[in-house]
Amino acid sequence: MINAQDIKKGTCIRMDGKLYFCIDFLHVKPGKGNTFMRTTLKDVVDGYVLERRFNIGEKLEDVRVERRPYQFLYQEGEDFIFMNNETFDQAPIAKELITGVAFLKEGMTVEVVSDASTDTVLYAELPTKVVLQISYTEPGLKGDTATNTLKPATLETGAEIRVPLFITEGEFVEVDTRDGSYVGRVKM
Repeated sequence: MINAQDIKKGTCIRMDGKLYFCIDFLHVKPGKGNTFMRTTLKDVVDGYVLERRFNIGEKLEDVRVERRPYQFLYQEGEDFIFMNNETFDQAPIAKELITGVAFLKEGMTVEVVSDASTDTVLYAELPTKVVLQISYTEPGLKGDTATNTLKPATLETGAEIRVPLFITEGEFVEVDTRDGSYVGRVKM
């Protein structure tokens, strides 16, 4: 149990039978009345964000979480099989628990967050930016660069993103895994 005033960014708490991560907090001292904590919490499973006020001194159930690097091995049905880089144990993780799953390729290392008390996987998170190869895209027209136009391109993982006209097949690009946007071209 922790006190409400001890909540910081990244703190995981159990409330109403669900797990929440604190993504923002503010210690408020109004002119009249008691001091309180205004927090923004994110549901670990659903991803819903909610705002919640806690009075100072209120007790909350904290959850100890562990972050470990896991390497993606292969996909088996709807589950993705990962290997713990420290113990070499293999663990299946459901597709819904992986953020940016469309940009996941074999051998990639992700960060897996799990509940330390029950060893339950909460979610797996890809790096913010990954480098992937363009497997197919239409050729751009020469001289058609007056505007910042984008064309569709298919990546080696099968995901489709929008890239500038000068990008060709076989090139490597950097992609933001949070929203699937093109970041830049990478020379390999």
